[in-house]
Amino acid sequence: MAATAMNSGPPGRPAVFLDRDGTLIHDRGYPDDPAQVTLLPGVAAALRDLGAAGFLRVVITNQSGIGRGRYTAEQFGAIQDAMRRMLRLEGADIDAAYWCPHAPDAGCLCRKPGTALYREAIAAHEIDLTRSWCIGDRIRDLLPSVELGCRALMVYPERHIDERDAAREIGADLAPDLAAGAAIICRYL
Repeated sequence: MAATAMNSGPPGRPAVFLDRDGTLIHDRGYPDDPAQVTLLPGVAAALRDLGAAGFLRVVITNQSGIGRGRYTAEQFGAIQDAMRRMLRLEGADIDAAYWCPHAPDAGCLCRKPGTALYREAIAAHEIDLTRSWCIGDRIRDLLPSVELGCRALMVYPERHIDERDAAREIGADLAPDLAAGAAIICRYL
């Protein structure tokens, strides 16, 4: 997948680039059934708050289970639909989603920490990177912030203690969950 050039026009809207599994929904490994989807506590409120603060809410997710043959693109879509239904029931939503279906050894540019999906979103939505954030529970979710020039926030750092120091080394903020993370982000406005 080729990277799309970033918009060089006037600054656009800030975005939060959100990981999905382990950040928005419980990480079930290779989920293939919408019945397995459960939102993490406080996620809907955090997404409402971020949207109200003017952030475009963009999910960027690695889905290597497709490339590994563990589930299909259609099953991935059903999981996404289930997540969005749950969010809407709580008055929240996401604005866009981009996903990489490749296995880790595929050598693609769209798999995080690659930035191809971010660049696609930036071009499509005229995103202002200087006011944007990469959010996730793993260092690979945060590393694109270095190349893109935005801030980073690690949620649930106690889950991946071995990656917490790496997050700090790139200047990432840490938050116990997405609700606390949204409060940190909104303080920077």
